[in-house]
Amino acid sequence: MALVVQKYGGSSVGDAAKIQRVADRIARRVRGGDQVVAVVSAMGDTTDELIDLARQISTRPSAREMDVLLHTGEIVSSTLMTMALHEQGIAAISLTGAQAGIHTDAVYGRARISGIDTERMRRELDAGRVIIVAGFQGLSEDFDVTTLGRGGSDTTAVALAAALKSDRCEIYTDVAGIFSADPRVCPAARPLRDIGYDEMLELATTGARVMHARAVEVGALYDVEILVASTFDETAPGTIIHRETTMEQANKVRGIAHQSQVAKVTVRAVPDRPGIAAHLFEPLAAAHISVDTIVQNASVEGLTDLTFTVASDDMAQAVDVVRKALPELGAEDVVTDGDLGTVSVVGTGMASAPGYAATMFRALFDGGINIELISTSDIRITCLVRKAQVADAVRVLHEAFALDRE
Repeated sequence: MALVVQKYGGSSVGDAAKIQRVADRIARRVRGGDQVVAVVSAMGDTTDELIDLARQISTRPSAREMDVLLHTGEIVSSTLMTMALHEQGIAAISLTGAQAGIHTDAVYGRARISGIDTERMRRELDAGRVIIVAGFQGLSEDFDVTTLGRGGSDTTAVALAAALKSDRCEIYTDVAGIFSADPRVCPAARPLRDIGYDEMLELATTGARVMHARAVEVGALYDVEILVASTFDETAPGTIIHRETTMEQANKVRGIAHQSQVAKVTVRAVPDRPGIAAHLFEPLAAAHISVDTIVQNASVEGLTDLTFTVASDDMAQAVDVVRKALPELGAEDVVTDGDLGTVSVVGTGMASAPGYAATMFRALFDGGINIELISTSDIRITCLVRKAQVADAVRVLHEAFALDRE
């Protein structure tokens, strides 16, 4: 008998028929002798609909109240899934994140899991019940409901697999695994058999939305093997995310990720003196604004321009924070460009093999795509480009690195 932790996304539980289909899959595993803990997302577009409803009521809703509102979507899914299992004669119980023992910090909308008390879940499993957990949520030290941010149900599932010491976490979604690029943007993209944690983390961080980056981090930290597969095509093998990947291959590039909602913020005429970067980025961190690429120009007459990128949704807040810091910084002004995106090539071993950067830059040039900024890591090269050219950039790079072939 194996303990299996699964996660079903919003598209997998989008209506009553889909919920019943997932219940059939869970029931088969139970009848085959497995214990199952299943994490579910909110049905379909429920989260977006709740956000729209809140905005009809308030132009600036409280972050705490938004978490209380948004966590209800997953509760609806979990209770309906439990009912569907009861109809099949399967003993099951639904648990909220709090009831499942998931403890978080108090950063509303972007909470992080601080620990999981598995006592209640162990008791339910020992009683022979399937556990259906409402994803995306937990409870702070002050007993306030918190949510984990977009894609947080992935993190819930992998964290539960780690806490319960399950060997594998199965993530079921509407695609057949991790692809070499987003198949909606690049029809030539192909599914990968497997991928390493580090590569998957870079892809998730730079825009591959199949997996939540924090879920990959938890998987790597606790060595939880993650299967990403299709809810609707049970014949597709899916992709395994694990520590060791299949030995390859002359081509080090494993995948291409993109983001279409990126903003550039430039602080003009910043005095070039020690401590300036800390005075700028500390208040951004305190406001929970995640900064990506950072570029500082060469100093001219003791002044420099400092540029960084953030998600488009964070641009207005980032500008507010920077403007408040301008007097302390002694900087001249802040300017923005919110019409940008990024394209990234990811693969272990690129740094030690020549030619990958050159191939990327040549392909973008030949495609008529201008590069605004460049950032790199040991296994990633990212270029900032105009938002309207992101899709073209993905396609030309996929072809340049021959990712349509094994």
